[in-house]
Amino acid sequence: MSTQDELKRKVAEAAVPYVKGIGIIGVGTGSTIRYFIDALADFKSDIEGAVSSSVATTEHLKKVGIPVLDLNETGTLDIYVDGADEINPVKQLIKGGGAALTREKIIAAASKKFVCIADGSKRVDVLGKFPLPIEVIPMARSYVARELVKLGGQPVWRENCVTDNHNHIIDVHNLTITNPIELEQTINHITGVVCVGLFAMRPADVVLVTDGEQIVSF
Repeated sequence: MSTQDELKRKVAEAAVPYVKGIGIIGVGTGSTIRYFIDALADFKSDIEGAVSSSVATTEHLKKVGIPVLDLNETGTLDIYVDGADEINPVKQLIKGGGAALTREKIIAAASKKFVCIADGSKRVDVLGKFPLPIEVIPMARSYVARELVKLGGQPVWRENCVTDNHNHIIDVHNLTITNPIELEQTINHITGVVCVGLFAMRPADVVLVTDGEQIVSF
């Protein structure tokens, strides 16, 4: 029986064929993505560069010898590979457990294809059991939290967490997200919110997950 780390490595390696022959790729953040970057190192000479979603990913890409490029210079990307904290049957996601949700959402929006990789435990019928991360301007934290209570959530400030954009994270507990697009739009309109970790308006195009020892896609 494979360990969770071994399953993460397997699903990360399964994403490699999707980026073969593509010079510039978008790369997300998280434990599964670390295995993906390690796998990319084997054919780094074929990769012109990568657009990174976080400082941690930038450091890892540079460590394996892959140049990191600025999205402002690359234009639209052909592909973006990232993980998720929850995935529903129509490929809508909750992301942000690693506090990189804003940059992840920007790169996903700027990419033609979004490939999501995760272990099978991330699959759910309805999003919301994983607390929904929201990046906020620090001075707006309490105001945004009060607005989130009105939406039926229980907001908790993720203390001692400062994003790469120098903002704060609120994790919203006890949500049952039956209409992800509507909730994403509603939270986006709260003044002081930088980004919400619902990837519903721009979901993944392909999801690769572990199913026992196998890798399945949908």
